[in-house]
Amino acid sequence: MTSFEPGRAETRTISVAAAPAQVVDYLADPRHIPDWAPDFATVVTHEHDNVWRVGTGADARRILVRVAPEQGVVDVVSADAPNLGLFTRVLPNLTGAELIFSLFFPADTDPQAVAAQLAVVDRELRAVREQVEA
Repeated sequence: MTSFEPGRAETRTISVAAAPAQVVDYLADPRHIPDWAPDFATVVTHEHDNVWRVGTGADARRILVRVAPEQGVVDVVSADAPNLGLFTRVLPNLTGAELIFSLFFPADTDPQAVAAQLAVVDRELRAVREQVEA
């Protein structure tokens, strides 16, 4: 019998002075990814349906953008392994929106790699806020 290894979940959040629907609409358009996640993608092209090709030069990968606007969900996940990626939720807070980014790491991920990725996530959250509030 194999044992279950849950890995490590990390979640970061930021308040945004905008309506939740505005934040969801912005994130739901993959063409905005280079504006808020330039380390992940500087080029975005549409393949078909909700599958996009993103990359930074020669490094390209296929992603799915799964959107459930009524629930404030915009997930940007691997088209080949949809359990891997960025899982986002946008919730109403008292005066705007709370943007939540969650990522999952295998249990054996180097803590320094996790910390480096979370620093990127913090920059991405601030970039989304700046873009939506502008």
